[in-house]
Amino acid sequence: MAPMVLTRPGPTATAAARYLRGERFARPAIRALRTTRGVATAAAVQETRGEYPGAVVPPVSGRSLQERKEAIRSAKPFSEFLTDSFNRQHDYLRISITERCNLRCLYCMPEEGIPLSPPATMLTTPEIFYLSSLFVSQGVTKIRLTGGEPTVRRDIVPLMQSIGSLRSNGLRELALTTNGISLHRKLDAMVEAGLTGVNLSLDTLDPFQFQIMTRRKGFDAVMQSIDRILEMNKLGANIKLKVNCVVMRGLNERDIIPFVEMGREKDIEVRFIEYMPFGGNKWSQGKMISYQEMLDIIRVKHPGLRRMPGHKNDTSKTYQVPGFVGKVGFISSMTNDFCGTCNRLRITSDGNLKVCLHGNAEVSLRDLLRQDNNGEPIDEEAFARIKKMEMDRRDGLLSDETTFGWGPREQELLQVIGAAVKRKAEKHADMGDLEKMQNRPMILIGG
Repeated sequence: MAPMVLTRPGPTATAAARYLRGERFARPAIRALRTTRGVATAAAVQETRGEYPGAVVPPVSGRSLQERKEAIRSAKPFSEFLTDSFNRQHDYLRISITERCNLRCLYCMPEEGIPLSPPATMLTTPEIFYLSSLFVSQGVTKIRLTGGEPTVRRDIVPLMQSIGSLRSNGLRELALTTNGISLHRKLDAMVEAGLTGVNLSLDTLDPFQFQIMTRRKGFDAVMQSIDRILEMNKLGANIKLKVNCVVMRGLNERDIIPFVEMGREKDIEVRFIEYMPFGGNKWSQGKMISYQEMLDIIRVKHPGLRRMPGHKNDTSKTYQVPGFVGKVGFISSMTNDFCGTCNRLRITSDGNLKVCLHGNAEVSLRDLLRQDNNGEPIDEEAFARIKKMEMDRRDGLLSDETTFGWGPREQELLQVIGAAVKRKAEKHADMGDLEKMQNRPMILIGG
């Protein structure tokens, strides 16, 4: 196996330095649309696409032939650290930013709830931004913030602003997975911060059934969030909206057709997810409805349902009813996995790298990151102190070979990340084995 070689992150070091100087929220100017409610949208996020140094050749629309050739020559190889032994390149990072949630969904959280981890074990905002910068410097182009429920984190908008500043360094998408309960109150600010996509979890269109499946009220608030996204998209916000529905036999299979009907006039992709086993969710094969069975249910009502072209790394098989605006998808992790093209890595809210959703192997990035801070959480003051220590040690000369110039620590982090990625299995365990495996509850993974 060829030795791993550090790629030079270039502009990422500049973004990181601005962050340490207290300028972490500075972003490229955004020309936003204004709604009648005086709220900015992210129409101009599209303007930032096209100048992405890193692993992917920038878009060439409108460029001369000479410029196109130069772009190809200057394109960097994808990071060896994020390439596994089956040559899968992981350019999509999901970061759980909290364990807390304002719902108690049957498939996600045990009925008795979960004991919350001590705050000191959770990643801080500077640590999340640092890890985001590090992964972007290695070729990650999409970051999704998850939970728990990410919108309950108090500094979610400033955090998104700081991560959004990485667009100029290669980040193309900043997405959110949410239950939508409080999204409508923060959505406009999130879009201004650079939000490009929302996966919204909703398992029923019946308010009473919603309360049964989530053990909480809030259906109207979720629908308000969906309507607000659609409203903003009509004004040019261009937020990719997907509604995720976990289908469980005896609970919500009767909602399949009403969800499909949502797409008759609304630009929504509803994705039906096969019920998966996680710690404490009392999974059984009898409760699971396969995607093939769901297809059969839909085709009774809509026999013309047709498969749509997909992309290499899609987790969902996408279909559309002729004449409908929206689409439907199926995430078939249990009966027809998509492990062969998996490009996703996960960081849990307590700082562990998880290379497979269904694997129970984890490695702590938090502990390694905090070694220079005596194992304590790194806040902004600590980041500044560590940086000064490194500058003093190097007589004021910071290396530009790693994100923040902290060569030894970052190289050690990258080696740990690379080793974990290389250990990623070709595919997750089969259905019967998954049922017996110990894994975190979904609430502690982030999906």
